[in-house]
Amino acid sequence: MLPVLWALVLASQGRPSGLLVGLFIAGSFLMRSAGVIINDLADRSFDRQVTRTQTRPLASGALRPWHAVLLLGGLLAGAVSLLFFLNPLAIRLGPVALGLATIYPFTKRFFRIPQLFLGLAFGWGAVMAWAAVRNQLDPAVWLLFTATICWALAYDTIYALQDVEDDLRIGVNSSAILFGSHVWIAVGIIETAMLGLLATAGWLENLNGAFYGGLAGVAGFLSQQVRRLRGEVAPLEASIMFKQHVGVGFVILIGLWVGTL
Repeated sequence: MLPVLWALVLASQGRPSGLLVGLFIAGSFLMRSAGVIINDLADRSFDRQVTRTQTRPLASGALRPWHAVLLLGGLLAGAVSLLFFLNPLAIRLGPVALGLATIYPFTKRFFRIPQLFLGLAFGWGAVMAWAAVRNQLDPAVWLLFTATICWALAYDTIYALQDVEDDLRIGVNSSAILFGSHVWIAVGIIETAMLGLLATAGWLENLNGAFYGGLAGVAGFLSQQVRRLRGEVAPLEASIMFKQHVGVGFVILIGLWVGTL
């Protein structure tokens, strides 16, 4: 939801339509929920072998796959219905979101950095939101989209630290495995790129100094996380660090809005 709100605020210069905000919040909920179902359907055999995920309803057998498929169909129908309130450009971009959400769960089987596809899936909503506001795709939206990819790659690498041992045992890929002992360097570089992309998008859209002050605060917080990643990180701590990125997203959102005043 947060990258979508970033795009709505920036594209509208801080005055997003209430209708669009409501539509995209609902769309984020529906598509994220649908994505989780697709992921859990695809990974139910893996999830049974991972301590953190073995109690998920499909993995544990509490729900049958056809239950999930029925709910998935309802969620996707709801998401499609929202598209009809948008302009033609945003509607044409909609199927890409479904394609990315469907592909992502399978990438951990063959791609060394599946978190990259997660970023593509989460970031595409921002492209749709921008199109819904301006009915065109300006350079700033592609910077925002790429920044979202970087952000998801960083925070989901931290999230994946919880499952490294299990993932190695069952043979699935993750960026946490790929980066290994250099995960702190990789996350630091990726987050620096994210901040640079956001700053450039703000410059293109003529945001004021308050936005850059907010980014500086985010940079300070993220640098503390990167320093912590240099040492051994327990699964519970990785989960806490991952959840802290919700706050990071809201600070960026507030910065974007204040930066337009």
